[in-house]
Amino acid sequence: MGFTTSGRLEVRITGSDVGKRVSIRSLTTGGERSERFTDTVGILTSWTAGTLTVTRRDGRHVEIDEAALVAGKVVPPAPARRRGAPSASVRELTTVAARGWPAVETASLGGWTLRASAGFTSRANSVLPLGDPSLPLPEALAHVERWYGERGLAPLVQVAPEENAVLARELEQRGWTALRHALMRTGALAPLADRAPDDRVRLHRAPDAAWVSLYHRAADALPEEGLRVLAGGPSVWFATVPGPDSEAPPAAIGRCVVDGRWAGFAALEVAPAHRRQGLATAVMAELARAALREGASAAYLQVETGNSGALALYDGLGFADHHAYHYLRAPGA
Repeated sequence: MGFTTSGRLEVRITGSDVGKRVSIRSLTTGGERSERFTDTVGILTSWTAGTLTVTRRDGRHVEIDEAALVAGKVVPPAPARRRGAPSASVRELTTVAARGWPAVETASLGGWTLRASAGFTSRANSVLPLGDPSLPLPEALAHVERWYGERGLAPLVQVAPEENAVLARELEQRGWTALRHALMRTGALAPLADRAPDDRVRLHRAPDAAWVSLYHRAADALPEEGLRVLAGGPSVWFATVPGPDSEAPPAAIGRCVVDGRWAGFAALEVAPAHRRQGLATAVMAELARAALREGASAAYLQVETGNSGALALYDGLGFADHHAYHYLRAPGA
């Protein structure tokens, strides 16, 4: 918290700090005889009519009465949570991840990128707002809704609280609905590759029919646009662990895209009959070795917040949370 020269707490933030990361201490009254301090850290997304709204790292909003402020100051971006974790801004990593999961069709609206891929994944069918849309927000949103409507898609906007907190707050106030909360996680690449090679894992450059047969997004059928997204990216590798015989589906699959220092992992799947055999780790390790040979040194992946099994696996492989993100869907879509 901020202190005066005499050591007392003070409020060093104003309405002009909206959009910045802040640390706030406020007084919470629990009745006539009890009161306590509450500390809140996040993006100051609004300060209107005597109420401050702070968006925390996980996307949740905290409202604070201006009269309850005890101390507050602007603070730097959140530090890495684990030693050895690669350093990167939210914008850098979001941009890299978008290149690694490229939409079939894109259009620019100022600093926003509109992405469409016939509905294959939210990432490839949403707006990525990494700047100003160069239009007043109502006009920008009207353009977005029209563009997605022409393609038969629900308008979605991908937001990260640490990067887009003010925009997210404004969209929610306009009735946009939050959904699909996820985490971007990062880790060092070399420790993944240090694991012993496993000759069961086979690498290839394109998703063949066997690979697609285990991919959960292809349970009914994988559209051509889906194949184009999967195969797109700077340098893409696919991994397959074949089944016990030539007629059986694969035991495990995975995907990795290499982009400079970054290796992005996705589509890690293990067939139910082959789980708890170390196949997920073996697939990650083999893909990591391919990425290291191409000069990558850092790894990232994206996982939904409710996927406890995947989170535990990635914890064990040295991944740490980098930032949270989610999607907002237009009213009535």
